[in-house]
Amino acid sequence: MRIVITGATGHVGTALLKRLQEARSEEAADLELVGVARREPANDSAPYRGVEWHSIDLGDPRDQPALEKAFAGADAVVHLAWLIQPNHDRELLRRTNVAGTAHVLAAAHAAGIGHIVCASSVGAYSPAPKDQRTKEGWPAGGIEGSHYSEDKAAQERLLDGFAKENPDVVVARLRPALTFSAGAGSEVGRYFLGGVLARLVPRKPWLPLLPIPKELVFQAVHAADVADAYWRVLQRRAEGAFNIAAEPILDPNALGWVFNTRRVLPLPLPVLHALVEVSWRLRLQATDGGWIAMAAGAPIMDTLRAHELLGWTPRRSSLESLTEMLDGLGAGKGRHGSPPLTPR
Repeated sequence: MRIVITGATGHVGTALLKRLQEARSEEAADLELVGVARREPANDSAPYRGVEWHSIDLGDPRDQPALEKAFAGADAVVHLAWLIQPNHDRELLRRTNVAGTAHVLAAAHAAGIGHIVCASSVGAYSPAPKDQRTKEGWPAGGIEGSHYSEDKAAQERLLDGFAKENPDVVVARLRPALTFSAGAGSEVGRYFLGGVLARLVPRKPWLPLLPIPKELVFQAVHAADVADAYWRVLQRRAEGAFNIAAEPILDPNALGWVFNTRRVLPLPLPVLHALVEVSWRLRLQATDGGWIAMAAGAPIMDTLRAHELLGWTPRRSSLESLTEMLDGLGAGKGRHGSPPLTPR
């Protein structure tokens, strides 16, 4: 089986390469791996070794012939490439995330790819109540005010249109919760805090008081467990949408435990949103207010479909994944060889 992975040097892309390398050594010796990224790995270390690499900018129409060439002869394409920063440049994000997805689908059609697996997100969903589990049939219309959510919803519409026009192609999409691992610590710090604030985060944060809105209830999952879900989709040639998340649900009390907090103080959601948005506009930190809107509105997902159809079960709890990421953030951990995951 020949598999092409876009965004293969990123957080989940690196985890997926590791999982596929394991599968190749244990159960699927015929796996051929092709990596597509704007910047190729800087060295030949694991898990980037033994991969055919192509340096391609998915958002640039001039790279379309190179993309079709990279897809030629493949059995499946896993589309993971996504741009989060610079989020002050909205058009650049759309160019990579939405137009880039359209270019991937067009190249897959031209190359005759039979299985397309795309990285969607819990952020693609329309707002939903937090007191119920949401299945994959919930509308994926995005959350207004979040560039990430709006672009994920636009990506889902592209997938829907492609699947309708190409009924012979198997189209799958994973909708993971917030995805963590220690190896993404440096990247998370740069993307969501900025270079200065990220260096101030200790490896074991301690907050005597945690002001947080009660609406911030969400799920998390480890990157290795997400990668395992992708491999299971590829193995089974599965189609449709799959919610991917670990337990337990993370609410303000759980976050208080993670941060060794003595007291959790309810904070009005509009206050936090305003503080984050203003500090972002002043370029004091790297996270815009849309991430708060998405965290407050995104659903709590039901993962039964992934358990039943893929046989998928996360090996790490959401608390373990979050704690590991905070340690990686404080230490500036990353992975040598990957430009986006370069350690601090």
